[in-house]
Amino acid sequence: QVQLVESGGGLVQAGGSLRLSCTTSGRTLSNYVMGWFRQAPGKEREFVGGISRNGGRTFYTDPVKGRFTIYRDRAENMVYLEMNSLKPEDAATYYCTAKGQAYSDTYVYTGVSEYDFWGQGTLVTVSS
Repeated sequence: QVQLVESGGGLVQAGGSLRLSCTTSGRTLSNYVMGWFRQAPGKEREFVGGISRNGGRTFYTDPVKGRFTIYRDRAENMVYLEMNSLKPEDAATYYCTAKGQAYSDTYVYTGVSEYDFWGQGTLVTVSS
């Protein structure tokens, strides 16, 4: 089991920035494909972005491209989601996910069912 813990959510004005963090204890996150998903009230959980096991490849959903960045800090065993130019439609609970088995070190998964482990989520609220 991999217990993921997110932090960094909060209230921000539209146009502002937040950085979400994801970590775990006892496991090395660089051994996992990592993803971020979000879920707004009444909506399905959706893929936001992901980073490959080797950190060399990232992939984002179109609405966040150019505004969100995912990166790893291997020394700190952390994965971050940097969110800039936030919009009211970005408001949601954000979840960190991990997948153990991967097609390759450069592969990024985008499906909810493809990930093995999930954090408890952190709430992001964006005021207009």
